[in-house]
Amino acid sequence: MAVKWLFSLFFPHPRMVLFPDDHGLQLLNTIEERTALMDKAGIQHLIIHPFSKEFSRLSSTEFVRDILVNKLGVKKLVIGYDHHFGRNREGSFADLEELAPVYNFEVERIPEQDVNEVAVSSTKIRNSLLSGDVAAAREFLGYDYELTGTVIHGKKLGRELGFPTANLHIREDYKLIPANGIYAARAQVKGKLLNGVMSIGNRPTFDNGERSVEINLFDFEGDLYGEKLTLQMIAHIRNEEKFNSKEELIAAMNRDKSKAVKLLS
Repeated sequence: MAVKWLFSLFFPHPRMVLFPDDHGLQLLNTIEERTALMDKAGIQHLIIHPFSKEFSRLSSTEFVRDILVNKLGVKKLVIGYDHHFGRNREGSFADLEELAPVYNFEVERIPEQDVNEVAVSSTKIRNSLLSGDVAAAREFLGYDYELTGTVIHGKKLGRELGFPTANLHIREDYKLIPANGIYAARAQVKGKLLNGVMSIGNRPTFDNGERSVEINLFDFEGDLYGEKLTLQMIAHIRNEEKFNSKEELIAAMNRDKSKAVKLLS
């Protein structure tokens, strides 16, 4: 079987290194999630190259000659249609076409991908998630958008309302969190996939506090504190709302659960 290489995976992300004070970076995947996706795709060997300021100063020609050719012995390079590389992103597909015969390798460009006649891009995926449209994001990504974190103690407001929730702490602050709202979701819990209603928001009915990610799991009882959960976002149910009373909120949560049961069935 031919060996498959993936080299275009750098970590930390270049913006983390070159612009450390810019905290607006929002990535679709953590490094662990990207690794899992590569494994699922059948990649046999994954190289995660540490990105540094020194590395960023390599010219496009130096990158091809010193890294791809001399270190990896590349025979065929497959890149995205808009890929750029090297110092100040100076290198392009046209440069690779010129360098390929010089260093005896082939180069192939993956064309722009369309879904329902819409060109797929990370920007479109981000915008879909930031508007709460997880269904559109799934169409673009080819899988349900996921959030992974550790269950921590919350304010236990859900328990008081009859809907106990698992509150998720997501360690990676660069991971994109979709729009505030209520979602039908699934969670991988101790080897099982459970259905539930997921909430992202600031609890405006109560304290409008810090933003939280939490899920009420159907037909589950037990202690999940300290457990690692992966939530799969299936469908948007409604936007986050402020209710005039606990009774109104509880009624809305019951409606949310009924909608989620239908969506997840």
